Amino acid sequence: MPSPSPRLQFDLERQAGQPPMLTVADGHNPVQWAEQHQESLRTAVAEHGAVLVRGLALRDPAEVADVFHRLAPDGLMPDREAFAARQPYLDGVYSSLKWPANQPMCMHHELSYALEFPGLMLFACLHAPSAGGVTGVADSRAVLNALPPNIVERFESEGWLLARSFNEDIGASYEEAFGVADRAGVEEYCHTHAIEFQWQPDGELRTRQRRPALIRHPLTGQRCWFNQIAFLSEWTIAPEVREYLVDVYGPDGLPFNTRFGNGEPIGEDIIALLNDTYETHTLRTPWETGDLMLVDNIRMAHSREAYEGPREVLVGMAEPRNVFDLDTHAQDGAR
Repeated sequence: MPSPSPRLQFDLERQAGQPPMLTVADGHNPVQWAEQHQESLRTAVAEHGAVLVRGLALRDPAEVADVFHRLAPDGLMPDREAFAARQPYLDGVYSSLKWPANQPMCMHHELSYALEFPGLMLFACLHAPSAGGVTGVADSRAVLNALPPNIVERFESEGWLLARSFNEDIGASYEEAFGVADRAGVEEYCHTHAIEFQWQPDGELRTRQRRPALIRHPLTGQRCWFNQIAFLSEWTIAPEVREYLVDVYGPDGLPFNTRFGNGEPIGEDIIALLNDTYETHTLRTPWETGDLMLVDNIRMAHSREAYEGPREVLVGMAEPRNVFDLDTHAQDGAR
């Protein structure tokens, strides 16, 4: 019986302020390359948190889907509970969230507010923008260590709360978010996924879900800052947009907002501190058409900067995890 092939070790390029990058020589078939190097690439992601692969020259959604499935052989996750719509492509491959090009998407861990979230994010750039549009990454351990202990302790003790209001005008509808067609489906989904819900007289749906703000990495056991407290806060929305939304929907009817786990408001100063801390630890490399990037969704937060010109980045999510299985602090009654 032939001996197994030795695991290939990548020579990654490391530059200050940038995620590790692997440059692939021209002429490779991307699908075959992904299948051959899946184990080595996943080892590199486990070591570094994120790896940008340049030179594969990915061309179309079908090829991207084949590559994603080679790199995540246990399958891709369906998109559930997104706060903005995505365009579905092929079997677990989606567009980036539909978000205004002139507004950044601040650092976050994908679906950190959901009961089940992806442990691995896969990104493929089919069309790089003319300016901006970087998918930055930031090490959640470094962010955690840089935050004031009193803030960390409160969030670790209480968790955080996401409040959502679903309406016909902004963000994903509840049908899109939960993958259901009627109120009964919404209620069943919410009961199953530890989400409180309330129907308003006008038919609007409001939900609240309390989640851990810190979790332990399933492989290393290290504590990681893991949430979307800053990104989904009212204080991260552009001031003029926030003022308009409050005027139209009221302070309790914003499409999304975050609070401390006990329901108390989070001050603008804390949100600014979180975003500043993320910025200090952000690694960024501009996309080039054909790029591939893998991100450990627990170890690394990611963002999307404002951009100009057409931008097409496809997304896949894999390795589902239950957030309460990794909670650093027992939260009685959170389930």
